[in-house]
Amino acid sequence: MYEYEGEDVFVIDSHLHLWDASEENIIHEGGEQFIQCFYDYHTAFTPEEHQWSLEEYREYGADRMAKDLFGSAAVDMGIFQPTYLTDFYQDGFNTAEDNAELAEEYPERFVVNGTFDPRDGEEGLEYLEELNEKYDLQGVKLYTAEWRGESKGWRLDSEESFRFLEKCAELGIRNIHPHKGPTIRPLNRDAFDVADVDDAATSFPELNFVVEHVGLPRLDDFCWIAAQEPNVYGGLAVAAPMAVHRPRKFGEIMGELLFWLGEDRLLFGSDYALWNPDWLVDVVMNAELTEEQRDEYGVELDLETKRKIMGENAAQLYDIDIEEKKREFRSDEATEEFGLGDHYAGTDATPADD
Repeated sequence: MYEYEGEDVFVIDSHLHLWDASEENIIHEGGEQFIQCFYDYHTAFTPEEHQWSLEEYREYGADRMAKDLFGSAAVDMGIFQPTYLTDFYQDGFNTAEDNAELAEEYPERFVVNGTFDPRDGEEGLEYLEELNEKYDLQGVKLYTAEWRGESKGWRLDSEESFRFLEKCAELGIRNIHPHKGPTIRPLNRDAFDVADVDDAATSFPELNFVVEHVGLPRLDDFCWIAAQEPNVYGGLAVAAPMAVHRPRKFGEIMGELLFWLGEDRLLFGSDYALWNPDWLVDVVMNAELTEEQRDEYGVELDLETKRKIMGENAAQLYDIDIEEKKREFRSDEATEEFGLGDHYAGTDATPADD
């Protein structure tokens, strides 16, 4: 468990991938462009001493991922967000099935999310049901700019998409994570536009829409939508690493988000392996708003706010009992493998009172 100025902070990384961008898996030039663009983001925002080589970045594997997440005690739990891209990668870039294999090794530490693509029609609905039956889904990750044959994207507010959102509501899959952030070569920027979240959120108030990357670079559009839709949340992947080289810009982003959404609707995510939480958690926990920003937005980025952002808000959405997890982690697989006993030693071993 992460320690900040003598205080324990339970960290749930809400945006993780276990991907395979090896040259052997690439079947379309878009696959090479995609991982090269990811790597550009990695080197642009990662401190030089923490940068990976391109080769290890392509396919780092499950063992490396587990060590990076849990070995440094930066992260307590993680939520997998799959991105299939099967037009680019023969076996998919990052599938729910691949993620689930690692989750089986550390069953208390991971949440496996599924996905859907409305262009798949009835077959896609059946696949969503299959994923739910296998993994008891609580969420889905959506990639509206993914290429599929001649199609270069889809809209969350389309009639076809609404069929899948209805199915999610029927199955009890409450957390919808659409990627609405910076474009990635060779995908189309407009297909990541945040505007289609508005009608979807209004039409399905029983679902939570966690807009990944908080709509960047369309932060204003996202904030106006989220201000009127109480079931819209912000995922901070991509925004968080900006605190490395552009702390004032990060403060501006957080000021806007805290002003419009408040501290209860923001979720930390590293976007691993774009960035590694073993250094990114430190950066975010040590980030501050300037005095001018605190005055302008009327908000604070204090410890209690950071506790919510770093884990408590995700726990609320995913029905995670943090105190119970602390007790479980005293002797789970990750604690034993990485020697984390001291991090959870102070946790009461007896079940909490009802």
